[in-house]
Amino acid sequence: MKKTVFNQDWYFSKIGEEGKTLLTLPHDAMFHEIRRADAPSGDGEAFFEVGMYRYEKEFECDAKHAYIGFDGVYKDAKVYLNDELKGEYHYGYAPFVIELGELKGKNKVAVECGIEKLPDSRWYPGAGIYRDVTLYTSDEDEYIKVNGVKVSTLDYKQGLINVKSEVTKGEVKVEIYDGETKVAEASGNDVDIKLDGVKLWNAEHPFLYTAKVTLGKDEVIERFGVRQVEVRRGFLVNGEKVLLKGGCLHSDNGLLGAASYYKSEYRRVKILKDAGFNAIRCAHNPAGKHLLTACDELGMYVMDEGWDMWFHHKSKGDYATYWREYHNEDLKNIVDRDFNHPSVVMYSIGNEVSEPAKPEGLKVTGEMVDLLHKLDPNRVVTGGFNLMIITNAAKGKAIYNEEGGLNESTSNKQQGMNSTMFNMIVSFLGSSMNKSANSKKADAICSPALDKLDIAGYNYASGRYALDEKLHPDRVIFGSETMPYTIGQNWKMVEELPNLVGDFIWTAWDYIGENGIGAWSYTPDGTSFSKPYPWWLADTGAYDIIGTPNGEAHWATAAFHASDKPLIDVRPMNHDRKVTKAAWRGTNSMPSYSWKGCEGRKMIAEVFTDGARVDLYQNGKKVKSAKVKEDRAVFKLNYVPGELEAVAFDANGKQLGRNKLVSASGDLKLVLRPEEDQVKKGDIVYVAVNVEDENGIVESNADRSVKLEVEGGELLAFGSANPRTTEDLFTGEYSTYYGRAMAIIRADRKGSIKVKAADASAQIEVL
Repeated sequence: MKKTVFNQDWYFSKIGEEGKTLLTLPHDAMFHEIRRADAPSGDGEAFFEVGMYRYEKEFECDAKHAYIGFDGVYKDAKVYLNDELKGEYHYGYAPFVIELGELKGKNKVAVECGIEKLPDSRWYPGAGIYRDVTLYTSDEDEYIKVNGVKVSTLDYKQGLINVKSEVTKGEVKVEIYDGETKVAEASGNDVDIKLDGVKLWNAEHPFLYTAKVTLGKDEVIERFGVRQVEVRRGFLVNGEKVLLKGGCLHSDNGLLGAASYYKSEYRRVKILKDAGFNAIRCAHNPAGKHLLTACDELGMYVMDEGWDMWFHHKSKGDYATYWREYHNEDLKNIVDRDFNHPSVVMYSIGNEVSEPAKPEGLKVTGEMVDLLHKLDPNRVVTGGFNLMIITNAAKGKAIYNEEGGLNESTSNKQQGMNSTMFNMIVSFLGSSMNKSANSKKADAICSPALDKLDIAGYNYASGRYALDEKLHPDRVIFGSETMPYTIGQNWKMVEELPNLVGDFIWTAWDYIGENGIGAWSYTPDGTSFSKPYPWWLADTGAYDIIGTPNGEAHWATAAFHASDKPLIDVRPMNHDRKVTKAAWRGTNSMPSYSWKGCEGRKMIAEVFTDGARVDLYQNGKKVKSAKVKEDRAVFKLNYVPGELEAVAFDANGKQLGRNKLVSASGDLKLVLRPEEDQVKKGDIVYVAVNVEDENGIVESNADRSVKLEVEGGELLAFGSANPRTTEDLFTGEYSTYYGRAMAIIRADRKGSIKVKAADASAQIEVL
């Protein structure tokens, strides 16, 4: 079928209000709502207002057969053609396709969607048509069905693949290309093809072929990689054992809200790949197609997750209402879209669900595993199972009641305690989840469900790793969710235990909602369990929402042996109030030694390395030496501006590498730094807005409000990584945070984009 990107010229309105806005998709309607302290969404969803919305698009088209595909609509979507309801889809994260039938002349498609019942989610979900829309049309009765071409690897050693094509009638022609060169061809709707001199896909060498499938006038192009995944006393890709250096990602794109753009997803994956990660867990919902495409191209293994809940609610308004009826359809839609993405190596059937503690939940666990094996024999099935949650549920002490919200027994009868408050309590309990998971009782309760999976994902149960190497030697496991500050000790176990194949830290990237679960706060309201308005970010993650690394990013890089030099970070010292530490973060250090006005203050420097010892130099003078523990050496000293240098040594005293941070000096200025000098029309571009000295050193303690002007492009958002603010991302005015802010601009026409702020300017060419 002819495939047309259908993102342009949609009219948007909020149901019940006057006025329409012309816009280009993707669009996060919730992100453009106001935030207020008493918003029913609460701290879990970052205090955003939300409602029900309508999108309309008029278009001319003559086609005998037409379908419209949505990569994601949040949520409860109803799709109309010329005011006739054509289909509905309730889940907000999975892709779906609606048949429109025959089209003639002028037509109008409309989508109604949104959130009616709050709280809807445990984090910020966004709302509206936040991913791409595609129109599929054919003038013939003979055509290839939507998502109808599926490429499988039969034998990676022989270069043997299979191409199945689902058609209305007729027989297809299949051509395989390596770049522009045709390397194989065949005819048939179910054909095996041998690729001579085959080039394999893996994270280190992400080679992609192109399949061109034609049927009469119909043509489908699919990129794919030749690779096989196995679980056999380890996790194997093309017969070689792989250790998953992973991070969990929520689906929002920071300053863009839930809206998914290819450039945003590519940028995020590229940053993580460069830091040493080779795996992503999509938490806790199916990935968008742009993220998967970026992972295909860059070489990143993906754990593609289904849902955060099954048939028991975690939030009163969540998808559990429809899960029993539609979860199999969700799985089919996910597999149909993701089948040809080599980056997707495993499907996850859920996150921290309690249902496997009971017979019905155990039954559906096995049913979903069997269904996924039938739909896609090329991948393995897992789940992010929290053993403490399943164990407590079996004992009648479930954390969440079936209607949504925490049980009174869990919350010590504190009415209104939400998921963020629970997360905070868990942090103060320390190792409670691990200890609970370590018991013989927990093993007996959880094993029936875990053993139905091809590979078992353990959330916060690293204490079981060594135990299960002996108790369940045939069970292959990985840390599907772990505290980021445990990466040093966890990765050593991954390297030592043969049945432990990876670790996914929570999280690789900060996200919206679950306010303050990782915040190391210096404000009075930062001491509370539940972070109140104006908090809006989780403030956890190896990278903040604009892509700046912190100490935990460098901790992971060191643990993964991905840097040949030590990495230095310093904890902020420009606060007079004592820090309050929260969950899911072991440090708030950052790669900056530039703290204007903090001379003489006490400071904590952290050096991350896989070495054994670190010597620290301040302005050329050796001031301290420390042993490395779990890939980190910690130093306490006084701040003296200038240079801070670290030298790392192995256990035999051999120097491994050296690195330094430098303070900003002299006059400071605002600098605009586009990440690209040229972009294509329709692309987006990121522009860093920094407070720097003449040498390009960012100053962390001279923040200022910046007014930005953009000509020749659309300013999608301008903001910073500040987790607690009332500033508006859409006015063009925002304050830097630790010296940094970011503008995101869409190149909506050819020519030049000119960006100005104070005395700073930058230009991007649009081709």
